[in-house]
Amino acid sequence: MAKALMFLGTGSDVGKSIATTAFCRIFKRRGYRVAPFKAQNMSNNSYVTIEGGEIGRAQVAQAEAAGLLPSIHMNPILLKPSANQGVQVVLQGRPIGTMKAKTYYELKPRFKKAIKESYHYLEKDHDVIIIEGAGSCCEMNLKGNDLVNLPLAKSFRVPCILVADIDRGGVFAQIIGTYQLMTPAERKLAMGFLINKFRGESDLFTSGIDYIEKRTAKPVLGLVPYFQDIHIDSEDSVAVQIDKRPIKTTGPRSVNIAVLRLPTISNFTDLEILEQEEDVIMNYLSHSKDLISDYDYFVLPGTKNVMEDAAWLNRSGWKKAIHEFAGSGKKILGICGGYQLLGRMILDPWGVESDRKKVKGLNLLPITTTLEEEKIVRKVMGACLVYNKPVTGYEIHMGTSRITEKRGESFLKLHVQGKKQAWEDGWSVNQGQIAGTYLHGLFDSPNFRGAILNDLRSIKGLSAKRPQPGRKARFSQYDSLAEHFEKHCDVDKIIHQTMKGI
Repeated sequence: MAKALMFLGTGSDVGKSIATTAFCRIFKRRGYRVAPFKAQNMSNNSYVTIEGGEIGRAQVAQAEAAGLLPSIHMNPILLKPSANQGVQVVLQGRPIGTMKAKTYYELKPRFKKAIKESYHYLEKDHDVIIIEGAGSCCEMNLKGNDLVNLPLAKSFRVPCILVADIDRGGVFAQIIGTYQLMTPAERKLAMGFLINKFRGESDLFTSGIDYIEKRTAKPVLGLVPYFQDIHIDSEDSVAVQIDKRPIKTTGPRSVNIAVLRLPTISNFTDLEILEQEEDVIMNYLSHSKDLISDYDYFVLPGTKNVMEDAAWLNRSGWKKAIHEFAGSGKKILGICGGYQLLGRMILDPWGVESDRKKVKGLNLLPITTTLEEEKIVRKVMGACLVYNKPVTGYEIHMGTSRITEKRGESFLKLHVQGKKQAWEDGWSVNQGQIAGTYLHGLFDSPNFRGAILNDLRSIKGLSAKRPQPGRKARFSQYDSLAEHFEKHCDVDKIIHQTMKGI
């Protein structure tokens, strides 16, 4: 039987995902066969695994940190919010429907069975399972139906570390309040606390640690400083909210990229690699007035509800702003839902995403999209026909797009690795000025990313540059993350307690 360690949270976005990633790498570096596990994740940032199923993007980073290929069993339940339609439930990699909370809770026995199956699947081949909780572990109104936090820890008898975020303030209330809400049996599972995102001199918080330890009789196992120089994929769209990413200053010596912050934005990790290019400035924009002439490139990312986001574009002033941007000759790219938005019309005859049966798109590409009940999920590779560069990535979408006018050309040519059958994907007009594709992850291909950026540099009279190595460089980031946590946590004690068990 594998040993396990669980990171619970005092709330959302306190650092559970990062701590789980760090300790996957720490255990891996110390010779353990380690795997990540999150029973239920709510995120529109997803990825296609080796089995061809969907999981949350955070578990992909955790798997990589553990030296593993991502598997559906690392995140057996993925919930993808879809505006007012409820959430799409992805069970062990496959969508089983969009449902409201009541229906979801009625299926709880089925979900508990899948969670146990996936956990035991991982347990067979690993020494340690690092488990991530979800949100706050003590939401008292939800605790009766909780599948992922303390009920799971009790079921598998897993020692837990409670993670708190000192940067948001109220860390004493976070830790002591959460601990007091635990039952006596749950408190016995608590190994101690990890305080994340600390700023300043650690010596000044010694009395704070003493206070927490006296009030709880549990140790503070780590005081982890805030970092900005380690780049790990974000879990969900919390990271692109206004308070998280202030607008950066654009200028004539940088490549300036605007990304539309759609109401139901998804898979924004497609774009994170661009920010690692030294002369790229990338901003997420909510208001059409912010799409100024300084921007060289405009990206419409994925969306979980293309019907509602298309209606939002039509009433928010964005449609006019985007048309003016396109009319100035600037380049535009749409990815997945963003590709569909660039078309003439989006149809939803079966109510997959909305009560609306059809909605107008931006009419910048000659395509009409029909949303269908069957989801396409696959890993693919191929080439960009406009830039003649290789690309790899994955598709996750529930629509097919039909070319309505032979104006322009296909954007990509793709195939599944190991299979001969190929197909053309996406569309572009005006020699690639406006383009769209269903391929997620295409910017992770350095040659393609370099071609796009050097094209933009050339237009501005800037010198061409070699692209950054790409996502392969992320493995050194996992080592940096592990070293950061090792420096500021009592890692030996945590490992000893984990292997000892309850």
